[in-house]
Amino acid sequence: MTKTMILIPGRTNEQGTSLNKGKFKEEYQIETSMLDINTDEMKRLGLEEGDQVRLSNEIGETIVTCRGKQPDELPDGMLFIPYGPPTTHLMDSETYGSGMPVSKHMEVTVEKIAVK
Repeated sequence: MTKTMILIPGRTNEQGTSLNKGKFKEEYQIETSMLDINTDEMKRLGLEEGDQVRLSNEIGETIVTCRGKQPDELPDGMLFIPYGPPTTHLMDSETYGSGMPVSKHMEVTVEKIAVK
């Protein structure tokens, strides 16, 4: 099953701490490839904690791992992911003079990756 949702990349304490240790360290790689998704939404999409999903939009696609969040932490239809290598595959290069690509409120399609 696929669904279009709104992705909001941002910073987390874990991402910031692991960034200080290095972008090539496992801790950073794991944290920046975790997708936070409402647990009710996960049930509707047939997802479980730890499942991998493909996020795609008109810019590109990436594969990330689901991490459930309670509905009071993250509303239905919204996704959160820490800034990192996976998010760069979904961001346009346009900065509108700010020096930072527009990264908020991105529409993405969420698709569970088949387990073999």
